[in-house]
Amino acid sequence: MSNGNDVHPSNELRRVHLLVSGRVQGVFFRAETKRQASGLGLTGWVRNLEDRRVEVVFEGGKDAVEEMLDWCRKGPRLSHVTGVEILEEQPTGSFNGFRIRH
Repeated sequence: MSNGNDVHPSNELRRVHLLVSGRVQGVFFRAETKRQASGLGLTGWVRNLEDRRVEVVFEGGKDAVEEMLDWCRKGPRLSHVTGVEILEEQPTGSFNGFRIRH
């Protein structure tokens, strides 16, 4: 019988902040990131940066975050990802859905 304090490791919340480099603008990276993240039940945002990188923050279950990280390392079909900087952050639960920032 559970006391309500049990947390299954795959359900642990995780939040990551990414800077994705390469050919990641003008190749539907933001739209596909939103589609992928939403499909995995993640919340957060994605936006283009002036230096041609894409910035992404997403939060959700540990397994879904790991799957999203794997996707970001490849990106959509027309992209060519050359680097992903990952910063772990404290989950806040403050996002309502996943959106594209402009």
